[in-house]
Amino acid sequence: MKKKIIAYNRVEKPVLEKLQQSYDARFFQNADTKHDPAFLTALREAEGIIGLDLPVDADLLAHAHKLKVISNVSVGYDNLDLDAMSRHGVMGTNTPGVLDDTVADAIFGILIAAARRIPELDQFVKNGKWQSAAIDNDHFGHNVHHKTLGIIGMGRIGKAIAKRGYFGFDMPILYHTRSPKPDAEEAFAAEYCSLETLLQESDFVCLMAPLTPETEGLIGKREFQLMKSSAIFINGSRGPTVIEQDLVDALKNNDITAAGLDVFSQEPVEPDHPLLNMTQVVTTPHIGSSTHETEEKMSELAAKNLESGLNGEKPVNLINPEAWKF
Repeated sequence: MKKKIIAYNRVEKPVLEKLQQSYDARFFQNADTKHDPAFLTALREAEGIIGLDLPVDADLLAHAHKLKVISNVSVGYDNLDLDAMSRHGVMGTNTPGVLDDTVADAIFGILIAAARRIPELDQFVKNGKWQSAAIDNDHFGHNVHHKTLGIIGMGRIGKAIAKRGYFGFDMPILYHTRSPKPDAEEAFAAEYCSLETLLQESDFVCLMAPLTPETEGLIGKREFQLMKSSAIFINGSRGPTVIEQDLVDALKNNDITAAGLDVFSQEPVEPDHPLLNMTQVVTTPHIGSSTHETEEKMSELAAKNLESGLNGEKPVNLINPEAWKF
């Protein structure tokens, strides 16, 4: 008899089809994990779960009597209560490494789009407002090259962003993280500094820290007021790392010039959110890793993690080793 697994929200089709050949796999899209009878029935028999953004807490685990492994199709795992999982002996895994360059491309693209006002000027042309040979300075953007790039969170993706800024745009690199990164300092002449110094001296502030209790609400009113009035703020981490109302106020008060956001406190973002009505804000729907090539690689890695856990092996990308049973 095939082992039962759940695929949730996002597993690329070729990978899901392979899993269905080896396992009894049920796919759910944005199911109500607390009340959906079909999901709860599948959960009671599932030995593994693979997917994106499944909220896992003690209540869910109480229904999952056979569960061995949950394989996130993402690097982030703030959807997982790791303490509760470890108490239940359930392993959690993620997909680091395969998406670093793809996310860095997206975040740097958002940075350039915000600086050069590309989405706004795209609409300016498409709406028939380009009536003269040259636009006036009301529509000018800001240089990216040779400006100081401050990166909060110098992990693999942060380093990939620093690489693009340093080698591609001759940008001096400042960074703040829990501990110095000598490899980044050597490779990109990056300067380790306090958060306050980074905010005060950077032309672009790029937030790439993971969401933890320490980073929730990390950037708020005080931090925006420390930034240059010409600064552009980019969030490619998680929405709750920023106090969004404080960001709205900072833009309204001209404490900063612009922002680029791939993440929001609530996703999907509400259509009447004030940030969506600001022309100086570039918004994308959490698409940092969303290319055909990278999403398939992430699903493939997540499937390998899942299969290792189901086969009694230690997954390569295990994030709660205390749940591993020798």
